[in-house]
Amino acid sequence: MLRLLGLLLLLPALLTAQAATHDRAFWRSIAESKYAVPPGESADALAHELSGLLASPDPELRDDLAYSILTRWIYSRNNILSTSTLISLTDEWRANLKSGLGENGTDSVLRRSFSALMLSSMARREAKAPFMGAERYHQLVAEGIAYLQTERDLRGYDAKLHWIHATAHTADLLGALADSSLLTREEGVAILAAISSRLATAPEVYAQGEQDRLADAIVSVVRRSDFDAASFDSWLKQIQDEDRNVWTATTVEGLAHYQNHNYMLQALMVRLALQPESALMSKYREKVLAVLRDR
Repeated sequence: MLRLLGLLLLLPALLTAQAATHDRAFWRSIAESKYAVPPGESADALAHELSGLLASPDPELRDDLAYSILTRWIYSRNNILSTSTLISLTDEWRANLKSGLGENGTDSVLRRSFSALMLSSMARREAKAPFMGAERYHQLVAEGIAYLQTERDLRGYDAKLHWIHATAHTADLLGALADSSLLTREEGVAILAAISSRLATAPEVYAQGEQDRLADAIVSVVRRSDFDAASFDSWLKQIQDEDRNVWTATTVEGLAHYQNHNYMLQALMVRLALQPESALMSKYREKVLAVLRDR
């Protein structure tokens, strides 16, 4: 009875401590200290607190601090974050991809977009030091593909919010996932299809480097030793077929789709040229160049 009474007396203090958050100066001090965990603090607890800042409309809190600190801790060779925290954050950010999905022009996109960006860091860590498990990994591939195609808020840089960049962040995620040995041939083909679908449905021409980031993701898929080269031909043909009537049945939307495909193919050509020389890379470059010549 006395123990229960003591716990009840402590409850308000415990709840206050749990609700307390660190201020901007605290997070800045971590960044200025080369991302070291402050003495007496738990990196796992701080990581969960930082996760909430990914939805902040304040670009410093969201991008300069939350994203930067979390990424450094995820990549740390010293295992700053426990495996259980890596998994719980991964699942939290996966769920965030659906939070407010369908809205356009609201701040809800920040949580989705920066969760995708954080998941790209998790995927890069997974490729080097697996922790997710096969089932969670394959679920994330499917969720990343779905999110790329269904996000409606395609803003890049905003004067007030700064980077939003949902398409670019999801491209980073898919490219990082493609570096894992777990990726299947079918998933690789699905990533390429999702990219062409996104470019063919965006209502405007991307202007903040999104095509470049998507091209990076494509290279991550096609350079895999298990990638089915024949599917690359089919993918290029589909893009050509989608744009076939752009000059005979011209619409504003059709021109946007054409230009998005065009800029992506140009970026892809450059990125293929930057890969280590091989017969396969040479073949891919020739195919992309042949498509560009016909456009």
